[in-house]
Amino acid sequence: MNIRKLQIFALLILLISTSSCGVKSILRKADNKAELGEYYAASSIYRRAYRAAPAKNRELRGEIAFKMGNTYRLINHNQQAQNAYANAVRFNYRDKIVHLYYAEVLRKNGRCNEAVAQYQIFLRTNPDNVWAQNGIISCQSLKEWRQNPSRYNVKKADAMNSKRGSEFSPAFANKDGDVLYFNSTRENSAIGGKISPITGFRNNDFFMARKNAVGNWEAPVAVEGELNTILDEGAPSFTEDGKTMYFTRCPIGSNAQIFKSTRAGAQWSAAQKVEVLKDTTLMAAHPAISSDGKTLYFVSDMKGGYGGKDIWRVQQLDDDRWSAPENLGPDINTPGDEMFPYVRANGDLYFSSNGLPGFGGLDIFKATETEDNLWIVANLMEPINSQGDDFGITFAGKDDSGFFSSNRKETRGNDKLYSFGMRKIEYILSGKITDNRNDPLSDATIRLIGDDGTNTKIRPGKDGTFRHELKEGVQYIMLASARGFLNSKRDVSTVGLRDGKNFQMNFQLASVSRPVQVNNIFYEFGKWTLTPESEAGIRDLAKLLNDNPNITMEIGAHTDMVGSVEANNELSRRRAQEVVNYLIREGIDKERLTAVGYGKSVPVVVSKELAAQHSFLKEGDVLDEEFILSKSPQEQEIMNQINRRTEFKVLKTTFRMY
Repeated sequence: MNIRKLQIFALLILLISTSSCGVKSILRKADNKAELGEYYAASSIYRRAYRAAPAKNRELRGEIAFKMGNTYRLINHNQQAQNAYANAVRFNYRDKIVHLYYAEVLRKNGRCNEAVAQYQIFLRTNPDNVWAQNGIISCQSLKEWRQNPSRYNVKKADAMNSKRGSEFSPAFANKDGDVLYFNSTRENSAIGGKISPITGFRNNDFFMARKNAVGNWEAPVAVEGELNTILDEGAPSFTEDGKTMYFTRCPIGSNAQIFKSTRAGAQWSAAQKVEVLKDTTLMAAHPAISSDGKTLYFVSDMKGGYGGKDIWRVQQLDDDRWSAPENLGPDINTPGDEMFPYVRANGDLYFSSNGLPGFGGLDIFKATETEDNLWIVANLMEPINSQGDDFGITFAGKDDSGFFSSNRKETRGNDKLYSFGMRKIEYILSGKITDNRNDPLSDATIRLIGDDGTNTKIRPGKDGTFRHELKEGVQYIMLASARGFLNSKRDVSTVGLRDGKNFQMNFQLASVSRPVQVNNIFYEFGKWTLTPESEAGIRDLAKLLNDNPNITMEIGAHTDMVGSVEANNELSRRRAQEVVNYLIREGIDKERLTAVGYGKSVPVVVSKELAAQHSFLKEGDVLDEEFILSKSPQEQEIMNQINRRTEFKVLKTTFRMY
């Protein structure tokens, strides 16, 4: 019996040993594929090795899960990468970098709370890691960022995209923005090509689209000439004249390298290698040539960087020689990957990074170089950026419009082209100009003066209404005027506004030739003391005097019919003087002001506007004592309130003019 048990035990050991040897053989095959960069092919082999690994061998299963997660992550199969890394963590994979990579794919998959937990685990043993620190900042800032999107409109460029392939790295071939090159894995009958073991797609070829006479993009076609080969080509960049193209090509069995081609007529020449690095075995890719053709930006993972892929630049010494490469430094480069540089004519650099704070995956950033050779870097925010990979941006000349590539919402990780344009923000000034009886003043004028040099006249329509578009970031002064009326001045500003706005500005101009009632001036009952509610009305009156510095004004107070003539005259005189005293305290020259108390001697003559408010009144009625006493007690009280008023009238329009 004991012998039998020993035989069974020996057989189990043999089976386990044989199984482990088989798994290790599969694993070596997967590792070889991964080392060659054939991540798509490697991922399926790792999956087979994981399934074959003994359940009790936690260390081996953790190692395979980690490597499988890496390959899925590198081909943008993020859900599969998340599942693989979760298993690696579950099996206590020994290298703590698993927590960083796991956090990255969790963030790309929109699971920020779980991502933060993984970043924090990684930081326990790597407390100074900028990539992980920026990942936490990204997750914590996401809500605030989404409340402040950029002003770009983004739309999927259906006319450029294929159904099943990938399209990326668009580039305008001229400053007119009517010829667009990009890379695509769609079928190219002139080249053919097999599925790449690196990406799972065909190798990229160059395609080109043109705008037709009515401004619409025509269907893309494969670029003719010797640019496209059976190899992988991508990331084009053009000199300002459109005659030289720099691009990336991936020779078989070698790292990516930079090539260039020149165009004569419609044909591109055979590509020539650009030696930006002395060691040609090092990777150099994603070229971006400056508008003057003298500076070439590119991507490399060579030593001397900050980890991952960094952006470098070289200066052209002559046709075939370039200066020593210069790393763009820690303002731009991180332990993550910085890729796909693009430089505009004004020197602004655009690039993508997964190491700087962002929305997930690669985000597009704008970098401006200072005189001190430092960089001011800004995330382009949503909707340019997303949880997916966003990269390869290009602008149509000086316009804030163009194309970029993204794999957002693509379950297979395909890249697609998106168009973008700056959303127009309108600041509209509108309103109506009337007199103090609300009749429109069609012959009025608004003078609009801005601190940007704007000096224009706005004329209202026959109904007194006006509408005018304001500029962004400008402080304006408005002066409304009409013959026979006082000026009215207002301020309006678009400085600091992020969204459009309609400024409703109505002007009611006071007549020079007839008395004008001052609204919102109140006195204590039976007294001349002003109530606190009168402050706004008197300040409006002071503003009117300041807007019209050459007028003098009579302030006239009126009472109702209740009480003696003497008492009402004295009360109204003191009330008028109280308003004058307040205006003097507001800085108005006392020589411009005259106080008069009219008592009940000047009853109101009903205007069209007043008649419209009260059914028992008609235009032209005089609210004297005889008329008031003919009405009901309730109507009498309303008319007494109407008669109790403060008015002003212009006495002179030439104060201190001569």
